Parts: sequence; C-alpha cells; structure tokens
Amino acid sequence: MSGDRAWSHFRHQADVGICGEGATPEQAFANAAIAMTAVITAPQRVRPEQPVSLHCTAPDLELLLVDFLNAIVYEMATRHMLFSRFDLSIRDGRLDAIAWGEALDPQRHQPAVEVKGASYTELEVSHENGHWTARCVVDV
Repeated sequence: MSGDRAWSHFRHQADVGICGEGATPEQAFANAAIAMTAVITAPQRVRPEQPVSLHCTAPDLELLLVDFLNAIVYEMATRHMLFSRFDLSIRDGRLDAIAWGEALDPQRHQPAVEVKGASYTELEVSHENGHWTARCVVDV
C-alpha cells in the first residue's frame, strides 16, 4: 500500500482480487468492501446517503469476510444500490455493519462490471505487526 489509500486490487485470471488494510479487522473489512465497490465504479462517485444494516456470523474471520462481502453484493443487487462507506463492529464471530450508499445512477456511476460474489479463492485475513489485511477474489 502506498499513500493514504487503504485498499487495492490484484490480478486473478478473469476475476478481480480485492484487498483491504487497517489498524483493526473492522478497518480492513471496511476497506475490502470499498475495494469491491471500486471494481464497479470509483467509490468517490457514490454518495453515502442511505444506511443499510448488515449482520453476519461465522466461525472465523475469513468466513466472516466472505459472508460480509456477499451480504453487500446481495444488497447491491436487490436494492439497486452502491455503497461507499462501511461502519462495522466484529465481536465473537458476529459482524454488525451499516453500509452507506445510494441508488445506482448509471450515468453518474458508470458501472464497469457487476460483482457476482466474493469467493474463497486467495481468501486471507491476517494480522502482522499491528496491521490487519483482508483479501479475497470476487467473481465478476
């Protein structure tokens, strides 16, 4: 990571790898979600106007990351929304989040692709030297 951007993409055949980083698992997860939005459109184009609650449970952080990202994909598809801000807490295998976004505006958002879901490919949530990383491949 360089500069102040806490998310990135990495190459993976026909799909896209996403990576979020942060001082806490919550920051890493939120930045991974922003990286997923960035697969579709520039996150700064998405106004954080409408809150949507998300709740997930899983036995470990890796599975929780996939469940969280797939919950966002579901909300994007069913509500026809995009999200650019994520406030979340993780405790005892439970993630509670508020995703902030707005209705999809094809002219303003200019979506590049549709994310179909997060996968277990290259799935990793790690903690090293006080720094958290959350990454996986998303199907497009």
